[in-house]
Formats: sequence, structure tokens, C-alpha cells
Amino acid sequence: MQNEVWFRQLVWIDYRLAVLFLMLIPIILLIWAYVQKSEAIQRLLMIYWRVSSLLAITIYLMIAQYPISFISGLIGLILIPISLWFWVDLNDEIEYLPSSPLKLTFRSWRWAITFYCILGAIAFVPFVSCAFSSTALKTPECLVWFEAPLLFKEYFHHNSKHTMLGFLGIVGLVIYVLYLSYFVLVKLGKQGRSATQQ
Repeated sequence: MQNEVWFRQLVWIDYRLAVLFLMLIPIILLIWAYVQKSEAIQRLLMIYWRVSSLLAITIYLMIAQYPISFISGLIGLILIPISLWFWVDLNDEIEYLPSSPLKLTFRSWRWAITFYCILGAIAFVPFVSCAFSSTALKTPECLVWFEAPLLFKEYFHHNSKHTMLGFLGIVGLVIYVLYLSYFVLVKLGKQGRSATQQ
């Protein structure tokens, strides 16, 4: 039945691009920044990893086919570009770094991931309805989004139950929401758009 979904290949392409842009390249950049001792890029990438962890949580929610996964996935796509451009001090530090392959690669990745997340969020908006209707959730248009997370489960959590992985996703989501709420309500007022201000 899922084969009838015309955009199925596009969904799989999106997951593959996510692995490349959201996981592999930032890991390489972080290692590279540590080797080059580029503290500004290191700090921004660490912020990126904390924010983008919502998409990892979303994968576990999707394994259990929880409707909230469609909301967390969309919010993750929105928060990532914000986290990469929000910090005035880090933006200035990176801008004034001497020209280097690391700086060029990082800037190219940051622009690429910004466009990827914006376009991805726009394309994902119509599927948020999957989160609000149990009937819609069982349609091929919604179920197709669970295919890649279920394949991930087969590779990395073969003997684990869907409900257990979903529970881990819920715990992760609760911790994420608490931390984000603390940041927005407490830390943001104190440090503003400075990532280094204590």
C-alpha cells in the first residue's frame, strides 16, 4: 500500500540528505575544528548538536509511530537554522577568522543546512496533520515517514521493542522541552544573543 505513495522516493532521499547534512558533515567539521583549535566553530557546532538532538529524538518517536513525532520533527527543522545564526558573538568571531578551508567549508555547510531545513520544514508542514488524527496517521501518506526509522531500528536496535524505543524518545523529548524552556525563560534573558556570556 505504501508503494502507492508518489513521493515515497523523495522521503527516502530526504532521510539520506539528513544523514549527510545533519550528521556526517557536522561530525567531520567538529573534529576538524578541534584539530584546528577553532573555538568559535567548536562552540557553534556544540550548540548545533544540542539543538539537532530533537531530530534524533524524533526518530525514536517515529519507531513507535507516535503522532507527536510529526510535530517534533517540524520544530527540529525550524530550530536548527535559528541555532546556527542566532549568536551575534559567534557570528562575528567566525566572520573575522582568517580564510581557511575549514572556514569556507563551515560557512558553505551552514548556508546549505539553512536552506535544507527551511525547504524541509515547508515540505513537511502538510504532514503535521498526521499528528492530530489517528485515521490520518494510518494513511500511506503518513506511514511512509516511518519506513526509514523502522529500518534504523532493524540495523541498530534489532532486539528492542518498539514501545521501549518510543519510551526512550518520550523521555528524551521531556528532557529536551524542559531544557529549552529553561533556556528561553531564564538563560536567554541573562545572556541575550551572546553564546559566551555567563
